[in-house]
Amino acid sequence: MAQGWPVRLAHGRVGVRPLVRSDAARIDRIRAENIEWLAPWDASLPPQTGAPITSQAGLISYQRRKAREGLAMPFGVTVDGELVGQVTVNSITRGSALSASIGYWISKAFAGQQITPLAVAMVSDHLLTTAGLHRVEISIRPENKASIRVVEKLGFDEIGLARGYLHINGEWRDHRIFQVLAGDVPHPLVARLESQSGPTAK
Repeated sequence: MAQGWPVRLAHGRVGVRPLVRSDAARIDRIRAENIEWLAPWDASLPPQTGAPITSQAGLISYQRRKAREGLAMPFGVTVDGELVGQVTVNSITRGSALSASIGYWISKAFAGQQITPLAVAMVSDHLLTTAGLHRVEISIRPENKASIRVVEKLGFDEIGLARGYLHINGEWRDHRIFQVLAGDVPHPLVARLESQSGPTAK
């Protein structure tokens, strides 16, 4: 089991909690309603790697197994208790690296309301404190302006462009790489977010 997992985090109306198999139907509905909004950024598998997991329930089970192995933390993002998106921590590495990567998405109906930055801030703060990590990375396609705004608000540093970094929506795509280190965060990222715009999502 990953250090600091399972955990529920909340700030005002926004929460993050472990995904469970019963979330599958709700996620399927959200993604069906938001296919044009989400599909350009969805991870895919190269043909030579075999068949992907196609059911949401199967994907959640896979992510929860990775969490039990200490390699991932699959969170659902909630507003007033309603599931509206996900923040997924992947590639948790201990030893000399003490690092992880984060991916996220949200229903278009809840975009632009500081919900995603707040959810990512809560998870990043948790990783850099309770979970004991040194570094959190977020990789973003250059075209994904909405996602780039999230890391800019949170003060992640851009460290470079990785060509053909991830297989996304059927092709190998370039990604801009952002990171935050534990030593960069004398105050919680949630506090940084609130200092920019006042109390968030309350």
